[in-house]
Amino acid sequence: MKTKFCERLKELRAVNNMTQQDLAKAVNVCKSAVSAWEIGRNQPSYDILMDIAKFFDVSVDYLIGYQD
Repeated sequence: MKTKFCERLKELRAVNNMTQQDLAKAVNVCKSAVSAWEIGRNQPSYDILMDIAKFFDVSVDYLIGYQD
């Protein structure tokens, strides 16, 4: 199921000219995890979600679609 998180993650990667592999390395997960998040098959743990938000300098609320 596509969520706002899926869209925002892809958008943030694109704006920052990053591959899924680049993001995976930055937050210490495998590329397949990033791929699964982007297609809505899985969601990151709370700790990883925090790492992603910190990495992209956005709030968790923004990532999950509670804030624009």
